[in-house]
Amino acid sequence: MPQKNSPTSDSLQQLAFRFQEWRQGHTPRSRLPEALWAAAVRLARQQGLFRTARTLRLDYASLKKRVQARPRPAAETARAPAAFVELLAPAGSLGADSLIELETARGGRMRIQMKLTAAEAATLIRAWREAEA
Repeated sequence: MPQKNSPTSDSLQQLAFRFQEWRQGHTPRSRLPEALWAAAVRLARQQGLFRTARTLRLDYASLKKRVQARPRPAAETARAPAAFVELLAPAGSLGADSLIELETARGGRMRIQMKLTAAEAATLIRAWREAEA
């Protein structure tokens, strides 16, 4: 079954041009700069390994190894839960209505709405965390 040639994206074409310019100014078999590799890895994640390797004339296995080795940017990875939360009470707000919502990694939840001082809230949270541990 014949495969359709899909047009390359603008970003992939621009990077291919950067690779071509770099290759023209360097001897064959020179090491590519890390900036070019990093750009190739980003595009490979978006547009696929084979397509990127073919368009940029890179070794597929080398590009795949870099894609798998390089950690994903923070936006792509799940964030770790906060280990510490600081409670700051605005001046003059002691005794005001407070809403506190807590959730543990295991799914335990607590929601409190009442008049608390910052110290009382901290004590309550500490006690709840110890009970959940």
